[in-house]
Amino acid sequence: MSVATQAFERRPLDGLAVGLMLLLCAAWGLQQVVIKVTAPLMGAVMQAGVRSAIAALLVYGFTLWRRQPLFERDGTLPAGLLAGLLFGGEFLCVFVGLGHTTASRMAVFLYTAPVFTALGLHFMVPSERLRPAQWFGVLASFLGIVIAFADGIASPAQGASTLAGDGLGVLAGALWAATTLVVRASKLASAPASKTLLYQLAVSAVALLALALMAGQHIDMEFNGLVLASLFYQSVLVAFASYLTWFWLLRVYLTSRLAVFSFLTPLFGVTFGVVLMHDAVGMRFAVAALLVLGGIVLVNRRA
Repeated sequence: MSVATQAFERRPLDGLAVGLMLLLCAAWGLQQVVIKVTAPLMGAVMQAGVRSAIAALLVYGFTLWRRQPLFERDGTLPAGLLAGLLFGGEFLCVFVGLGHTTASRMAVFLYTAPVFTALGLHFMVPSERLRPAQWFGVLASFLGIVIAFADGIASPAQGASTLAGDGLGVLAGALWAATTLVVRASKLASAPASKTLLYQLAVSAVALLALALMAGQHIDMEFNGLVLASLFYQSVLVAFASYLTWFWLLRVYLTSRLAVFSFLTPLFGVTFGVVLMHDAVGMRFAVAALLVLGGIVLVNRRA
């Protein structure tokens, strides 16, 4: 095997990759708590739009620094616009949904995305057909969703039904999966990762900010230290730095090994919600969460 071939081979995980994945999963799990804490100070849709706008500017600056071409005609515009709208819809559901459910519940429902992605790939890509164990994972995850929904109705958290917020969480997971499928099945699959990310951030920023302005969420905003810290965390650390780190990991290491960490993000999310927000987690929701997490692990298993 030549040196050139070896240079482009994806590697098994080492200590650096494991450490970065743990850090990324924790950062993504904490995001729901950060959003919910600052929601009373800044409208949900406005907060999502500003987040995307700041991150888009940072990614654009990064591409200029790397001297990556962005505006050549490569046929990615239609798919890029669609991916951006789906990405914006996902975070619209997350931010609005957190007003109707807990951070812990949102973390579990949002990260059903790998299950929806696997289902989509099963019907779109012949080489991605689900095996019996993966189908069992899909069924386990959906059973967990049903149990969690029932828990939100029968034993509502914080004295109110969480059904609306839970439903938006599942819809966000489905939109996230749809974004992944659009990228996978279009010319975006061969585009630079930073360009794909810029499409998602820029288009979602325009759409979300327009919705926020129409809803009057620019009125009575409080730009105090907490809001600024939240926006810094969401846009700079998560939407910019963590996503670019994730794309780098995907280029260097085996994707199947990285996917094993999928279940850790909702686990971190539930933990942060309980510890920082004092979310109530009853036995029924705990069982539901374990079914969803177990299903994610089975779906991501390779033969």
